[in-house]
Formats: sequence, C-alpha cells, structure tokens
Amino acid sequence: MAHILITGGPTRAYLDEVRYLTNASSGRMAAALAEAALAAGHRVSVVSGPVEVAYPAAARVVEVMTTDEMLAACLRLLPRVDGVIAAAAPCDFRPRRRRKGKIQRQSSGLSLALVPSTDVIATLATRARRGKRRRWFVAFALEADADRERAIAKLRRKRCDLIVVNDLSAIDSDSTAVTVLDEAGEVATTRGSKATVARRLVRIIDRRLGGADGRVGLVW
Repeated sequence: MAHILITGGPTRAYLDEVRYLTNASSGRMAAALAEAALAAGHRVSVVSGPVEVAYPAAARVVEVMTTDEMLAACLRLLPRVDGVIAAAAPCDFRPRRRRKGKIQRQSSGLSLALVPSTDVIATLATRARRGKRRRWFVAFALEADADRERAIAKLRRKRCDLIVVNDLSAIDSDSTAVTVLDEAGEVATTRGSKATVARRLVRIIDRRLGGADGRVGLVW
C-alpha cells in the first residue's frame, strides 16, 4: 500500500505579531481523506494548518501555521511518500513585509502591499519530477463558477495528475460536490458528505494512479 501525504486546513500570512490573513478552510476534507486512506490500508501523513477538526489517531500529523512552514514540512516528507493529496487552502498572498510588534490603529486607514505566496503543490510536483522515483499528485481547486478550462490550466501549471474542483459551498461545510479532471478533461463528479466523497476520491486515486500503468478510467 502507499504512503500518502495529505495537506489540510488554512495557513496564516502574518501582517505583524498579532494580525494575519487567512481563510475559512476547516480541514474537514483533509481529515475525511486521511480516514478514508487509512481505511483503504494506506499509511498517511498529514501536514495541517490551524484547525479545530481532529485528524485520525493513526495518521502522522505535522502542525504548521504559515505557507512557508507547510511547504518546508511537505518537502521533508516528500522523499518518503508515494503520492500527495493537496486538500489544504494555503494563503495565496502574503504581505510584502511583516511588521515587528503590532501595527497601531490609524484613523487614516492602512494600505497593504501583498505578494504571491509560494504554490505548495506546484513546488512539490516540480521537485518530484526531477527525481527518478514516480510519485503522483492530486490538487484541489476552489472555483466560484467551477470553470473547467481554468481548472485544467491549473492542473497543467501545477504539474499534477488530477485536480478536484469544488465550489464555495464546500467551505466549513460537512458536505461537498466535486468534479475530478485529468489533463485530457476526462470527468467524474460526485456529491455528498465529505466522508462519502473522500472514500470515492481515494478509490479513484487507487484505480487511476495506483496501478501499474496509471491509466485506469475515472470510475467510482
């Protein structure tokens, strides 16, 4: 069976020592995926941002706060895993400069200069492609309008094997609806509780990416 690395939860981009940018990712999908992967007989390591959800006791869990910390933890684990499921929602942007101490309240307002954060799954996939050992990568994409072409473009840019597209209703919810795409645009869709969807996603990953040729059809 495989050793699977799953990322989960949000990350924080600190403005100063007390304030930060983040998002409403709950970690529920990552926890459900970890549970489903363990039930399928896989070993699981989770790298998670700050969440209230409990991950399975049988999974190895590494807790992080920032996107850079998430990337560093994943890079340490990458040589030991067979595949990565990137269910986390790392901050896409961070302040150009993190202030020391606390930014004082200003009646005139405050302008922030933001720069793109490092793309965790794209960095991991690029590093892995340089080596001789084959690993697979599954990305998640939150799309307000579930744009298929944009999702496939993300898949190619991130150098992943599959991308799981969900919409804004998945945030901090117990249920979700997803579309799974490969580079050719082959499609599978499912909806239900995150536990149900996670079991189906693990099944598709096993069938599609776990076989000898990695080309089993997208079936649940």
